[in-house]
Amino acid sequence: MIPTSFPQKDEIARLTAGMLIEVGAIHFNAAEPFTHASGKKAPTYVDCRKLISFPRIRSTLMDFLSVTIMREAGFEAFDNVAGGETAGIPFGALVADRLALPMTYVRKKPKGYGRNARIEGVMTEGQRVILVEDMTTDGGSKLSFVDAIRETGATCSATAVIFFYGIHKGVEETLADHGVQLIHLCTWWDVLEEARRRGAYDAETLDAVEAYLRDPAGWSAAHA
Repeated sequence: MIPTSFPQKDEIARLTAGMLIEVGAIHFNAAEPFTHASGKKAPTYVDCRKLISFPRIRSTLMDFLSVTIMREAGFEAFDNVAGGETAGIPFGALVADRLALPMTYVRKKPKGYGRNARIEGVMTEGQRVILVEDMTTDGGSKLSFVDAIRETGATCSATAVIFFYGIHKGVEETLADHGVQLIHLCTWWDVLEEARRRGAYDAETLDAVEAYLRDPAGWSAAHA
């Protein structure tokens, strides 16, 4: 079934943040900061992969993502849904089902044998493809996936994610310069607001998280 009527964007953001907190996908620890893939320290970590193990939440979020795609990009804007390897594959499949569209997925790099392909499934020249992922930080990995899609002769003008960090400058502009619209459900700011509302963490931890969100580079350098 194709969803068409759901809460407005701010309520979807609040509900999404609450679901992430509820399943333990959100981790805050200022005393022992996490090391991100970039090597930088942060008091925050999000694990959207956990969502696939919670059917009610998984289903609701995929409805949210599908209706947000239609609201922000158009009801007939796409011909194919591509999931990014690996976390984007289940979410891409679920969104494709809701939008009644073919599903493909994009590898991070060629397999190195066989067809040596980056695109799995059927993607044809001229198709309008939306890239679905679990999350994005600075948008860098999205550009690689988008370029792989475009190499097939298809177009890719949008990427949709559950979670967008929303704290690094210029991310949406960088994607836009590459011809890609970013569609998302919630950010760290939504999670922080919902965590305060629920009293999910102590005030000291949340204050440290807010300090990080306001100046990620400065906070990371100070805690290197």
